Amino acid sequence: MKSSNWMKVFVVGALSIGLFSGTARIQAMAQELPKVYDASMPREQQITLAESAAPAEVSSKATVYVLGPKGYEKAREGTNGFSCFVGRHFVKPIETTIEPQCFDAEGSRTLLPVYLHGEELRTSGKSEADIKADIANGYKEGRYRYPSKPGFLYMMSSQNRLSAIPDHGTGIFPPHLMFYAPNMTTKDIGFETQPKLDYLGMTHPGAGDNLIVVIPMASTSPASPAGR
Repeated sequence: MKSSNWMKVFVVGALSIGLFSGTARIQAMAQELPKVYDASMPREQQITLAESAAPAEVSSKATVYVLGPKGYEKAREGTNGFSCFVGRHFVKPIETTIEPQCFDAEGSRTLLPVYLHGEELRTSGKSEADIKADIANGYKEGRYRYPSKPGFLYMMSSQNRLSAIPDHGTGIFPPHLMFYAPNMTTKDIGFETQPKLDYLGMTHPGAGDNLIVVIPMASTSPASPAGR
């Protein structure tokens, strides 16, 4: 399906990605999700939602975290180096994002601690602005590290509910993959500016936390009119 809104900005924790125009089915799905994702969601439901981010072959063997009253708690120890959980941040006092994701081993080592600490701050009452500032300082002070090599995280759930700015609430974003691309720019992938494509983009070109976002579009050639 063609998306015409890729360049509208979303904020997902420390990430910015584009808006995907949903179908009626996707819009209905968004209405079924809780407005606030928190520890009140049953543990097994949280695990299922976290595992939905990656293929079963991956998520069934991953370490899984669930949201408790004081932050994330390890629900299961994995065997393949991957870590799955449902990220969130408040976009309004009564609305959060819902971000099922599974990090590979490199992301589990470098990026996962940022999410875990951020949620500790969130559950202690810190604002999203305070959390963002703490994360920025953490990188400057060396408490956090960017990925040191290429890798990726799965966000292939059909229930990715991300947030638009300014304060327009949340919306469903399609299943996608995110590849660590520290310090890469759009020129590194052949573009002078952000690609105006439905299936490819960057979060923070040139920055250490930059990611390449790829939305799989089955049976669609990038060179075909449907792929543009």
